This record gives sequence, C-alpha cells and structure tokens, in this order.
Amino acid sequence: MTLRAPALAALALILAGPAAGEETAPDFFAAAICQPPYSFSSAQALYEAAEKIARPDTSQFGAAIYHLPAPITRDGFTTQDIVFAGSAFGVLIDGDVAAKLAETYHLTPESSHLFGASTLGFARVLPEGGQSMQGLGLISIVARQGPGLKGRTMLACEFVTDEDRERLEAYEKKIEGK
Repeated sequence: MTLRAPALAALALILAGPAAGEETAPDFFAAAICQPPYSFSSAQALYEAAEKIARPDTSQFGAAIYHLPAPITRDGFTTQDIVFAGSAFGVLIDGDVAAKLAETYHLTPESSHLFGASTLGFARVLPEGGQSMQGLGLISIVARQGPGLKGRTMLACEFVTDEDRERLEAYEKKIEGK
C-alpha cells in the first residue's frame, strides 16, 4: 500500500505532536512527585497552566484546588484535582492511600502531623542533586491524608524553608517535653 503526499503530510503532523506555538498541559502528576524538583519558576509555570484549565476552589485548608476536566492515572493512582498549598504543588489522589503512595514512592513516616492537619503522613527528602534551592530549604515528596481532605490523599512536591523546618522541630520538641 502506498500513501499519497497529502496522507503522508497528515501522518507527519499527527506524529509530530502539537504545532509550533501550541501549548500542552504540563505533567501535573510528575510535578507532584518532584519531576522536576520544585522551583519557584516551575511552580509559576504550573500555576499559569492550571489557571488556563480551571478556576480554583480556595475554600479548603488554605489551598487552591483546580479540578481537571479529565482524571489522570499514574502508577495505579487516580486524581482529578491539582493543589497549590504554600510552597507545595501536588495532586489529590482518590482515597486514603498515603501508605500505598509511601510504598510506591519510597517515602518514610513523618514525625509531625502538621498541627493536626495530617493524621498520616510520609515524606522523602530529595537527594542533593534534586535540591535546586540549596541554602534556602529542602525539597521533599510528601503524601498526607487527614479529615480535611475528605477521602483524598495529597501527594506533593514540597519546599520547606530551613527556618520553617527549624521552628516546627522546636515546637515538636516543646510538645514532647510537656
């Protein structure tokens, strides 16, 4: 079977992907597992892309949640919501699956429950090569579930300043000493 020139041209366009100037949505799920690691510029790009897709719901736990038009599935987990919370970007996974996410992404239990906001949390600090903001703080992959998430689990790439981490650690030591 031979293809004529118009058919070959159409096939080339299909295989080439988006036309020049056309934007594709970023891989929100990959960003939630720090691929690439968190940076202010990557967070800004994700925010701008989310703004083009949906309007945020800001009524829950001080975060902006964007509902995607279609679900995203990766590694057996499904989400249809992306979330910006402080200096974290993530996705809200269907179900209370923090332990399963921890197993999949090699996370370890967190000692803090973030002042009761999280009932179960896991994290993994990225290796030195993934710490794109060295000297300012640490970047980690986190999975947290709690009653405020209403049957969902937050999986996020999170940047925590050294100062905030030190304050949280000091608070936890104070609470443990009581």
